Amino acid sequence: MNKKKCLIINIVLLLWFLLDMIGLKIGNQYLVVQAWKEDGIFFLVYFIIIVVFLFKEKIGKYALTIFLFLWLFIQVMSHEIYTITGGGLNKIDYFKETIKLFPSKSVYIPDLYHLILHVLILVALIFTVTYIFKKRITK
Repeated sequence: MNKKKCLIINIVLLLWFLLDMIGLKIGNQYLVVQAWKEDGIFFLVYFIIIVVFLFKEKIGKYALTIFLFLWLFIQVMSHEIYTITGGGLNKIDYFKETIKLFPSKSVYIPDLYHLILHVLILVALIFTVTYIFKKRITK
């Protein structure tokens, strides 16, 4: 794993997350509604951490790893936990106009945007951790 691959996946994730800032409607359904008020600071922090990783790798790689881990944890607790444990009826209603791969009226299953977001966060975290370990081994 090299720094370039690690940056690429994190930039892809940042661009996907940008959709959350601007919102995207396809036909009569939303891929994601605009959530600048809710997630704007989080987006800016992620952007800054990527820039720090680019120019100050020594601290940036650890900041990026911690951020990605916490973000994944927050996403699991906010979305996936309802799929695993059941419930989430308020979430079903909140996300009713979004594109879903697995529609359900009884159990909350994350919409397409969030499924892809979760995969991208996980892949970015794996790439970043792998990069850190490979860099340590080659020293």
